[in-house]
Amino acid sequence: MQIPRGFTYAGVNCGIKAARKDLALVYSEAPCAAAGFFTVNASRAAPVCDAAARLPTGGVRAIVANSGNANALVGPRGLLDVQAICAAVAGALYVEPGAVLSASTGIIGVPLPLSKIADAAPRLVAGLGGAIEVAAEAVWTTDKRIKLAGRTFTIGGVEATIAAFAKGSGMVAPELATVLAFITTDVAVAPGALQTALGRAVKTSFEMLSADGDMSTNDAVFALANGLAGNTPIVEGTAEHTQLAEALEAVCIDLTRQVAEDSDGATKVVEVRVSGAPDVLIARELARTVVGSSLVKASIFGADPNWGRVLAAIGARVGSRRWPIDPTRATVHVQGTCVYADAPTGADAPALRAKMRDPQILIEVKLAEGDARATAWGCDLSYDFVKINADYTSLTHAAADGTVARDDRLTNYSPGFKHALLVEALSYISRFTNTRAVVKYGGAAMVRDSLKASFANDINLLRSAGLLPIVVHGGGPEITSTMETLGRGKSEYVDGVRVTGREDVKLVEMVLTGRINTELVSLLNQSSARAVGLSGKDAGLLRARKLIGEGGRDLGMVGEVTNVNQELLEMLLDKKYVPVVSPVGLGEDGEGYNIDADSAAAEIAIAVKAEKLIYLTDVAGILENGELVSEISSSQLEQKIASGALRDGMMTKARCVLRAIEGGVTSVHILDGRTPHSVIAELFTDRGVGTLVRKD
Repeated sequence: MQIPRGFTYAGVNCGIKAARKDLALVYSEAPCAAAGFFTVNASRAAPVCDAAARLPTGGVRAIVANSGNANALVGPRGLLDVQAICAAVAGALYVEPGAVLSASTGIIGVPLPLSKIADAAPRLVAGLGGAIEVAAEAVWTTDKRIKLAGRTFTIGGVEATIAAFAKGSGMVAPELATVLAFITTDVAVAPGALQTALGRAVKTSFEMLSADGDMSTNDAVFALANGLAGNTPIVEGTAEHTQLAEALEAVCIDLTRQVAEDSDGATKVVEVRVSGAPDVLIARELARTVVGSSLVKASIFGADPNWGRVLAAIGARVGSRRWPIDPTRATVHVQGTCVYADAPTGADAPALRAKMRDPQILIEVKLAEGDARATAWGCDLSYDFVKINADYTSLTHAAADGTVARDDRLTNYSPGFKHALLVEALSYISRFTNTRAVVKYGGAAMVRDSLKASFANDINLLRSAGLLPIVVHGGGPEITSTMETLGRGKSEYVDGVRVTGREDVKLVEMVLTGRINTELVSLLNQSSARAVGLSGKDAGLLRARKLIGEGGRDLGMVGEVTNVNQELLEMLLDKKYVPVVSPVGLGEDGEGYNIDADSAAAEIAIAVKAEKLIYLTDVAGILENGELVSEISSSQLEQKIASGALRDGMMTKARCVLRAIEGGVTSVHILDGRTPHSVIAELFTDRGVGTLVRKD
């Protein structure tokens, strides 16, 4: 991500947390116009009280933020600590204390360990650089992923940049600001104009975000603009001011979506669009009402197409406000399916339930009373949300020196929970020891950062449980993107297989082996997985011949596996390495061939006599009338193929499943890779989360 001119960032561990980064710094080499919006919570934390009283203003150079401790509800010392922290950081930066703002997030009611933060100030300043990610990580609490957004645009004839990061996962409710967000830009703009532009952005982004309906004491959105882009300073009422507001809005909406996705316990992101309202304020409140409804959120978690809860929430708010709106005249769409239009439409519930298993849920409500519209974002309500927030303070302990640590030992849980958890897990661990499992990695799991990290963790856990995993990865979307970027045009597909010309096979190999394989191996080794990257060409791992399409169709340089170098894989597995294979085959003619990753995974599983073959996909598994089929026999799967019940990519995958089972693989699992830790949930629980295919 491009960084605005003159800005640097840092993140260190100062000792509030035991090991993770907990202190962030944003610094500008030039004085900034500064703006901010803050929680309206009457129990505001000390740093919010300090910053809200000072903004908007000019001459700001830095923002220091800590995580792990909210500096909230600690009495008069809270503001004194803010002043001392700003002075310590200002001293290390050689700027005036008034040029530094502060923010905090974490546990409420615990005095801030002032000396730890002050002592870390020189080290924090020494670490300043262009890596905005380190600052973003340092403000995490229960967050699971870094949240970054940026935009480069032309304004006043010059190129300008916005780069921003945020934290947020719990206590997220819409009132001015719902998270901690730090926006930096090199645009030249007056403080008042920056404040109004930021206000417009906040109203359509963070103000429209609700994860759990609870407002934090520390919410703040900051914007710093240092003017180093060199444009004529922007003032209100100009086209440039509108352009700046729109750019800020795009960045804030991007961060809003990321916070919704990372909310405590979230498995799905929810977007609610309300249109046809009498005015925009009503539209906004109704959109927030739906996205914040506990019953709507719970039904989304369960993939239950209970659209009646949507109109019930709308009707309740309309009735309590006595607005001139008749909800019975509304039209409601869920995942693009019309479920209500003045009356129930009789939509196919099983088919809609299948659509609601997607990680992105869209609800659209069109009223009949006007032209105003609004969009709100949120998440579902899962079991994990209750668990995370039930334990937050009981399992979080502050030591006398201000260090905050989480004590999540099993001794803190009920005997029944511990017994069930340990017995179920240990039974699978003993069953899986020294068995081979081939995992085909593809789809959304390869695209989203949070799912990449989840997958890497799963592979490491499989190793810890005694399994010997082999990873075979795809890369279709990235190949397509690269080909289009290089002007190769859109790819042609025949029966789900990409036609690969002789001039394209080198590009395919570059993407699969040179980029995806390398990145995946690095990611896995960060989790101590002992991963080793392999091309199918290495040591003749995958021997291939030209694949002829159905009806004799020429597919170009597409191949099918004729032989697998089992000895190479056995050697790596014996040494407890994790082979990571890119599906490029070596032909007898010396040519490289593009091999379907599903097929390659099946052939490798057969060669190493794997007991399990796992396919990560972008669907819940095999569906029947919209419902997930938890378990199916190979003969039943053959019947589905013959009847035409399976289509497109699932048809191809099903054939690979049958090939693997015929070759001796004990069981094949088809899982939704869009769900975090789906591999572990499938293998280490009694019912699983996907489709299990067994030999008759």
